[in-house]
Amino acid sequence: MPSIDFLVDQYLNYLIVEKGLAKKTVESYGSDIARYIDFLDKKGIKEISKADTSIILMHIIALRDDGMKARSRARHLVTLRGFYKFLAREKFIAIDPARVIELPKSGLHLPNVLSFGEVKDLLSAPDISKPAGLRDSAMIELLYAAGLRVSELVNLKLFDVNMEACFVRVFGKGSKERIVPIGIYAKARINEYINNARPLLLKKNMSRFLFIGRSGKALTRQGFWKLLKRYSLKAGLTKQITPHSLRHSFATHLLEGGADLRSVQLMLGHVDISTTQIYTHVVRDHLKKVHSKYHPRG
Repeated sequence: MPSIDFLVDQYLNYLIVEKGLAKKTVESYGSDIARYIDFLDKKGIKEISKADTSIILMHIIALRDDGMKARSRARHLVTLRGFYKFLAREKFIAIDPARVIELPKSGLHLPNVLSFGEVKDLLSAPDISKPAGLRDSAMIELLYAAGLRVSELVNLKLFDVNMEACFVRVFGKGSKERIVPIGIYAKARINEYINNARPLLLKKNMSRFLFIGRSGKALTRQGFWKLLKRYSLKAGLTKQITPHSLRHSFATHLLEGGADLRSVQLMLGHVDISTTQIYTHVVRDHLKKVHSKYHPRG
């Protein structure tokens, strides 16, 4: 039996080379596995084949006793499941002891979701008579229109937006590409920004990024977060708003409008549809209200 360190290296290499996961994601998986290996070491287990289902459960319980929240424990178990599945498939172990362990109830919840009226107030907050305000308005409009992650937004290149076909090309986690449609409002605001504001912000500089700050450099995630916070205050929003709030609002409003879960999954770039299913409780609440309001026996 190869050493545990060798098996871990093989798995992480598999995630990078074959799965194409991002460096930070692989580092997170490596950190989870390292914590598990430390637990095995404390139990005197030197070979991975000696760890059965009960040992994994003891580890998860130990994480809970150490104060790790349910959501983090669920993520940790997902990592171990993937690790053991790889080991079993590659014949390093005969039986996968993690396959029978159910994920702990993680209590996933949505961050603050904006109503459509609140989104409109936020979109109206930037001063579009100024180049920077027009840029900010286009960024917020696109963030909501396409449900982007803030890292995806600030890394967009000029050629990633197709005005004619009304879609944006996005490279998400693990550099996975997806195509997301945008509506007429986002198209109009982006077009206005590109034609009227971007050249003024660039001055004599050149940049391949769509949204630029000083000297033609791309805006940072932190820089956009500060802008959004300022505009949410200006709009009079009492909720704590982050860039991810608009992504969640995008998904929630689509589902409330009748979009199917699979389509929303593709637009969000979720690999596993179970990640998208955290929105379904919002839809259930919406359906209850519709039923109560419109059904004669509601």
